[in-house]
Amino acid sequence: MSRIGNAPIEIPANVTVTVGDDNLVSVKGPKGELSRQISSEMKITVEGNVLKVERPSDDKTHRSLHGLSRTLINNMVVGVTEGFSKNLEINGVGYRAQLKGNALNLSLGFSHPVVVEPPQGIKFECPSANAITVSGIDKEVVGQIAAEIRSFREPEPYKGKGIKYAGEHIRRKEGKAGAKGKK
Repeated sequence: MSRIGNAPIEIPANVTVTVGDDNLVSVKGPKGELSRQISSEMKITVEGNVLKVERPSDDKTHRSLHGLSRTLINNMVVGVTEGFSKNLEINGVGYRAQLKGNALNLSLGFSHPVVVEPPQGIKFECPSANAITVSGIDKEVVGQIAAEIRSFREPEPYKGKGIKYAGEHIRRKEGKAGAKGKK
């Protein structure tokens, strides 16, 4: 029994969901339109303002696809109504971010600035020089772009310098301690 897969998806009034041939699900809402190919083995039904995903059998592959398919469709519905965002924080002396047009310009201690161009449907914001917000309607793309920005200078464990997610805890290490008392 899949608790996630069996849960129905409530479709808001301003969102239209269409299921095409071979389970091509298209979701259109106030923030935009998303479409995704869902496994053809799953049965997707739309009744009024409720969408349900059903699996044909209790095989291991069908059980694992059941919850995944429902979550992917739910993320599309949430994305076109509310959208998704990831917040990043920059720590370190001289490390900062700024917007140049739509592009994100990062100074991370390299000999050159790192410039990140936003892909289609992604928007960058810099509320301060040490904060970045990545927002968009596709949860997968927002998370991927945030991970790529973080990978330019991951936080190091000694001083905590680098780019981290807001609220992320960095395990800190103690510095050199062995050389103090020895002669």
